[in-house]
Amino acid sequence: MIQKKVCMLGGFAVGKTSLVARFVSSIFSDKYLSTVGVKIDKKVVSVDGREAMLMVWDIYGQDDFQTIQHSQLRGMSGYLLVVDGTRRATLDTARALREKAREVVGDVPFILVLNKSDLSAQWEIDDLAFFKLVEDGWRVIKASAKTGEGVEHAFETLTRAILDAPPAKI
Repeated sequence: MIQKKVCMLGGFAVGKTSLVARFVSSIFSDKYLSTVGVKIDKKVVSVDGREAMLMVWDIYGQDDFQTIQHSQLRGMSGYLLVVDGTRRATLDTARALREKAREVVGDVPFILVLNKSDLSAQWEIDDLAFFKLVEDGWRVIKASAKTGEGVEHAFETLTRAILDAPPAKI
């Protein structure tokens, strides 16, 4: 079976770990646990009659005090770029992480996940910002780790994009 490294990228406390827990184990916890370093989970995903073993790297969130290391990104086939819809600043962090990822691995598939759709009444990211991202060619999926909305769809969409991507040039 084909194995693919997928990274979870995003700012501090955007819900990366919660999205992974919902995807891999169908669970959600309100208790916040900060990721220290990297946590790796595995799950087999089937899309369009094809299977892939995703090695999901949940990397600590980037903030003013810590940044993602290049070595953590190397070898990834794609990534979910996670934004907390209730905190506009996390979108700026996501844009910076997108550039860092491009520097390290080039243009691999990615999905921007607007997390916390269950709190949409409190969102600081409006529809205009959402449509601007789509207009710029970004794949954007609204999701909620709490309710599960959009989580499977995000990982399946990313897996499909990875499997359909042309082979890397060596």
